[in-house]
Amino acid sequence: MNSQIATVTAPTETVYFEKPKVEDGAAMWELVNNSTLDQNSAYKYIMMAEYFKETCVVAKEDDKLVGFVTAFIPPERQDVIFIWQVGVDSSQRGKGIASKLLNALVHRRACENVRFIEATVTPSNSASQSLFRRLARDYDTKCDVSDLFGEELFPTDGHEPELNFRVGPINR
Repeated sequence: MNSQIATVTAPTETVYFEKPKVEDGAAMWELVNNSTLDQNSAYKYIMMAEYFKETCVVAKEDDKLVGFVTAFIPPERQDVIFIWQVGVDSSQRGKGIASKLLNALVHRRACENVRFIEATVTPSNSASQSLFRRLARDYDTKCDVSDLFGEELFPTDGHEPELNFRVGPINR
């Protein structure tokens, strides 16, 4: 099976979506470190590309990584895909790459039993909140938001609480 999922073509560029390779881990880490996203170790991205490639997607333009989604299916909830992180290079913002990454993921064979998409989002992250609400509109379903991880759980001061965004049920 070809790992390429979809291609988006504009007049001077082509962005394609595929499963990550371990070699993509460093580029995912660099994209995060050049953004306002929560930073994780480089190992996290390499590990996600190796062990969770079926539930992760990278976006590339001319073989340069310009976006990614890392996700997994919780073992105890096989009907859920949990989105750990969505990252899009600043050069690609406003082109719908984040939505296209999520749609590519939802249509993967690994997600054929997935009926709900979940992600945690901080109250100040309006871009991610809009992304998941738009995803619910696109699939003509609901987006329920609930408290999940309070700020008191985090070991450092200043971490906002994490709200759980649950989109679904998804009908494909």
